[in-house]
Amino acid sequence: MTSIRFDFRSDTVTRPTAEMREAMNAAEVGDDVFGDDPTVNRLEGRAAEMLGKEAALFVPSGTQSNLAALMSHCERGDEYIAGQEAHCYSHEAGGAAVLGSIQPQPIAHQPDGTLALADIEAAIKPDDMHYARTRLLALENTLGGRVIPLDYVRAATDLARRHKLSTHLDGARVFNAKVALGVSVSEIAAPFDTISVCLSKGLGAPVGSVLVGNAELIAKARRLRKMLGGGMRQVGILAAAGLYALENNVARLADDHAHAKVLGQGLSRFQALHVAPVETNMVWVDVDPEIASELNAYLAANGVGLTHGYAGRRQRWVTHLDLGPEAIDGALAVVAKFFD
Repeated sequence: MTSIRFDFRSDTVTRPTAEMREAMNAAEVGDDVFGDDPTVNRLEGRAAEMLGKEAALFVPSGTQSNLAALMSHCERGDEYIAGQEAHCYSHEAGGAAVLGSIQPQPIAHQPDGTLALADIEAAIKPDDMHYARTRLLALENTLGGRVIPLDYVRAATDLARRHKLSTHLDGARVFNAKVALGVSVSEIAAPFDTISVCLSKGLGAPVGSVLVGNAELIAKARRLRKMLGGGMRQVGILAAAGLYALENNVARLADDHAHAKVLGQGLSRFQALHVAPVETNMVWVDVDPEIASELNAYLAANGVGLTHGYAGRRQRWVTHLDLGPEAIDGALAVVAKFFD
């Protein structure tokens, strides 16, 4: 098996830096299920402060964070509206339906990643015993590396409130959106009742997410975390990594965005590769079908790791803190050699 030299598979593949490991080693710990792990408490307090909400909850994964949020907003037999590409609908093993008895109502995305306001409104069910009760609108920002505009978010959440729906943001990469938009993360979070933030993607922590919202919802989510098997004990060692990430690794996301633009420009020089506009740290490439399998095999054999979709015809390249300019140049050199 060929080892990966240039790992563009995801921004989840990062390794803790020496400074992050030092923070983990020095972490003061307690029993978080009893609420007395001081490092977890500091992380939760800092996350809530940054996003402008009352409270936060440290959880093992973004999937659990989204599920706890959906189950906090919705009861059995309720429904949530989300996009067809939304992670909480398409990539979380159907947890809301299987574990929460919550019905998803997916809607097709527009080319920019938004959901048409008319489509959202049409999907909201009337108060009729034949239908599931629509309770929640779930959005995602960024979505596949695309930044969802704040004006749209305000309009969509205003629509939800007019219909007495709660709102949740899958903000796994919300700090990428913050950096791209040049606004505070609290401004992005403001229209939402809950926000899930991943610490182990571009921010570089080894594990963990935080769910942020008002105190009542987070208290409900804390009980659900226990039910879902997410109650952890002396977990301040991991919380210290997340706290370090929030305090040190946000501004540097701009480097990942810059590297992704250079990568996208480099890949676009090849006629068989069709590169979508690059907004954050993801580069999407549609490959001419006649060479897709051969190119993907060549890249893998030469140490370039990435993910594929559509029978290998679509590539996703993700930049992150473990990939500097030399990795971009190295990967582009491998691609160029394939086309020589």
